[in-house]
Amino acid sequence: MHRVTSIKPASEWSATTAIDRVTLAADDRNRRRIVLTGANGTQMLLDFEKPVSLRDGDGLVLDDGSIVAVVGAPEPLIEVCAHGLESVRLAWHLGNRHTEVQIVGEHLRIRRDHVLEEMLRGLGAHLIPLEAAFDPESPAPAPGPGPGHDHGHDHGG
Repeated sequence: MHRVTSIKPASEWSATTAIDRVTLAADDRNRRRIVLTGANGTQMLLDFEKPVSLRDGDGLVLDDGSIVAVVGAPEPLIEVCAHGLESVRLAWHLGNRHTEVQIVGEHLRIRRDHVLEEMLRGLGAHLIPLEAAFDPESPAPAPGPGPGHDHGHDHGG
């Protein structure tokens, strides 16, 4: 069994050089440790110190230097269409509900959810159902104290 030694973003390698591919849904592409088997039978162990987020098109670099392509499994999604600042307003409402969102050009994509779909229609969005790989935005890092500010004192006055 091969070990995954690193991950190449889709923009840094050519998928035509892949020796195999693994197809994973979005929820299965955020892992710290997993054994994977490619479509052509390549077995590999992904084992990193911290969880990694794999995106559709990324390459898993194996211990022998070969690369296995990560393919996002098609999932039932909704493409949310609006123009200009309306998209920002819709994104705010989705974020306020802690909804995973993928940004594709000027549109947003979310997983099918009849409650969210009804809310978005009520806000004036045009919705297009589709099946596609889902690559939601990664969560922002948690805020921490800024440089030179250790919270070892009282802010009161």
